[in-house]
Amino acid sequence: MQPGTGASGNAGRKYASEAGIKMRGSIRQKSKGTWQIIVDTGMGPSGERRRHFETVRGLKADAQKKLTELLASLDKGVYTPPGKLTLAEHLNQWLNCYVKTNCSPRTYDSYQSIAERHLIPALGHVQLKQLHPQVIQAYYGRACEGLTPRTVAKHHRLLSQALKYAVRQGSLGRNPCELVDPPSWKGRMMRTLTAGEVGVMFKTAGSSYYYPVYYTAVSTGLRQAELLGLRWRDLDLEVPSISVNRVLYKRRGICEIREPKTAHSRRRVAMTPKLATYLREYKKERARWYLELGRAFTLDDLVFAGPDGSPLDPSTLSHEFAKDVRKAGLENVRFHDLRHTFASLMLLKGAKPKVISEALGHSSVAFTMDVYSHIIEGMQSDAMVLLDEVLPVGVLNNFVANPAPPVDITSVKNH
Repeated sequence: MQPGTGASGNAGRKYASEAGIKMRGSIRQKSKGTWQIIVDTGMGPSGERRRHFETVRGLKADAQKKLTELLASLDKGVYTPPGKLTLAEHLNQWLNCYVKTNCSPRTYDSYQSIAERHLIPALGHVQLKQLHPQVIQAYYGRACEGLTPRTVAKHHRLLSQALKYAVRQGSLGRNPCELVDPPSWKGRMMRTLTAGEVGVMFKTAGSSYYYPVYYTAVSTGLRQAELLGLRWRDLDLEVPSISVNRVLYKRRGICEIREPKTAHSRRRVAMTPKLATYLREYKKERARWYLELGRAFTLDDLVFAGPDGSPLDPSTLSHEFAKDVRKAGLENVRFHDLRHTFASLMLLKGAKPKVISEALGHSSVAFTMDVYSHIIEGMQSDAMVLLDEVLPVGVLNNFVANPAPPVDITSVKNH
C-alpha cells in the first residue's frame, strides 16, 4: 500500500484539512447554542492583520459549516465582509455563480448587459444593506426619462431576482424590490393572421427562399429557434411528427445549437398531412441540390439551411419575413406571430386547449388559456350557436297569466 492511502491516509488528510481551517479560522462558544466564528481575511494595505467575526446560533456543526463556506469564498476571491457588500459586487457574484450555471447563455448575456450598462453605473456603489425601496424607486424614475417603461420593467425583474438570491444567501433580510412599484406598460397587441391572410402571405412569399420555414412555422407553431435547429432525423414523415430536442440561437454574432431551455420545450409535435407531403418533396429537392454540389445528404443535415447547408441566420430570417409580409399588404406582423396564428386557428377550429398547449411546449394549459384568452372570448358567440342547436325551443305556457296558487304556510307548519 502506498503511503497516504487507506484508512490511515484518509485520516491524515482529514487532520491536515482541519489544521488548515484552524490556521485561517476558528470557532469559540460564546454561550449555550451560540458560537463565534473568527476568520483571518488577510493583510490590510498598511500591513495590519484583518479578521472577520460572525455569530452563529445552533449547533457547533452549523458554525463549522458556515466557517467552511467563508473559507471557500476566500479561496474563490468572492469574499466581501458582511455589511460592506455593494450591489455591483453582488450582481457580479450572482451573474457568475448563479445565472451562468442555471440559465441559458442568451439569458446570461442579456442580464450581464443590463447590469453593466444600467444597474451598476447607477446603483453599483450602494451597499446592499443600504439599498432601500426609495433608492430603487428613484432609479426607476430617472431611468424612465431615457428608456421605455417596458425596458425599465425588465431592470426591475432582474434586480428583484438578484436580491431574492441575496436573501437566500443571508446577505439581506428582505428583498426591497417587493416594496417597489415597477413602471407599468401596455404589452404589444398580439397579431394573428386569419386563414385568408395566411393564404395571401403564402401566395406572395411563394418564391422566397424562406417559404419552407414560413409554411412549417404556421403549420406547427414551433418557435423560430426550434425550426432552425431541426435536422432531418428529427422528422418522421411516415407517422408523421416532429421531435423538438434542439434549438439554434445567435449569440454574439455566432449561431449556436443548444438543448431546449425547459423540459416542456422538448416535445413531439404532430404534422398535418399537407405539411408531411410538402416536406417529403422538399427533402428530395434538398438531396438533389446537394448532389449537384457534390455534397452528401445526411439525416444530420439541418432541415432549413443555407444553400451550402450552413445554419440560417435568425436575424436575416426575421428581416426577410418582414419584407415578405409587407409585400403581401400585411402590417405589424413578426415571424413569432406565425406561432400565435397557429394557436388561434387551432382554437377557432375547436382543438382542445390541452392539445394546443402541448404542441406549443407551454408549461401548463392555464398559461395557454391566459395568453389566448382574447381569442377564446371571441369564440363565445360561436359556442352559443352550437348550444342553440342542441337545446330545445322554449315553450311559453302563460305562467304570468296563470300564476301558481299561494302556499298555505299554516298548513305546512301543522303538517
